[in-house]
Amino acid sequence: MKKVLFFAIILSVLTLAACNNEEAGGEDKITTDDVISAFNDAGLEAESPSEMTNEDYGIAPMKADEGVRFLIPALGEDSGGRVFTYSDESDLDEMKEHYDSMGEESAMLFSWTIKHKNVLVQINGDLEEDTYNEYKSALESIE
Repeated sequence: MKKVLFFAIILSVLTLAACNNEEAGGEDKITTDDVISAFNDAGLEAESPSEMTNEDYGIAPMKADEGVRFLIPALGEDSGGRVFTYSDESDLDEMKEHYDSMGEESAMLFSWTIKHKNVLVQINGDLEEDTYNEYKSALESIE
């Protein structure tokens, strides 16, 4: 009887510890909606957000938990950026490297990338650097 009680207590403690770890990890997770809201709250263009399709990813790895495309009308029709969220940081880093290396191979393929916590933002390279820095500040303001 003591062994059964002992194992029941151990199992309860482990279960509670696992629940606490899940909750703590979840607090740091930023959503694509959080990012779009932060951009809009900062007075930045992030219009018509839409869930990304396979075609939107092109040749990029499709490892994001969520991907949203948004438009920046000042850059022209159908130009803007993408917001990706990840549960695995190595997948996020792989995607960032994908976009960064494309820009290194050809100036025509350059795009801005911003990594913050579990989020990667990729924005059309035609965006002025000062405006890119405003998007970066807005993203990094998300706790």
